[in-house]
Amino acid sequence: MDAEVVRRTPNGWRVGDGHDDREAPDLISAMVLADLLTSEAGGARPRAQAPGRAPEGASEVERLKHTITQLEHALHSRVIVEQAIGVLSERHTMPPREAFERLRSSARSRGRKVADLAGDVVDSSTSPLTVLPDELATGQG
Repeated sequence: MDAEVVRRTPNGWRVGDGHDDREAPDLISAMVLADLLTSEAGGARPRAQAPGRAPEGASEVERLKHTITQLEHALHSRVIVEQAIGVLSERHTMPPREAFERLRSSARSRGRKVADLAGDVVDSSTSPLTVLPDELATGQG
């Protein structure tokens, strides 16, 4: 299976290739499931650059397509941040709010975007070679 498709149905969300679909209760769960299934199939995606503004003079349809791209990017970033919060919460037995505050503080102190550092945290859950800032790696804040 090369790609997973997330579709809304009258009963919720379906993730799959159209033949072997799985149910998910909400869109974020569906996006996470699609990412997991894609990575299991060896189709991990590189981190995408945030889309900029729509070009000057773009038609309404082009602007709307660009807005959709921006919203998809924002949703994907949120999913990664939520996954990182879960990793940090479990790893350091801390409440999710504290995990987010630590992630945000670490990103700010290094001049990085929260979503980019969150990607590193998620990667560190499967790759012990991923280097994290001390306050995220050791749980000392």
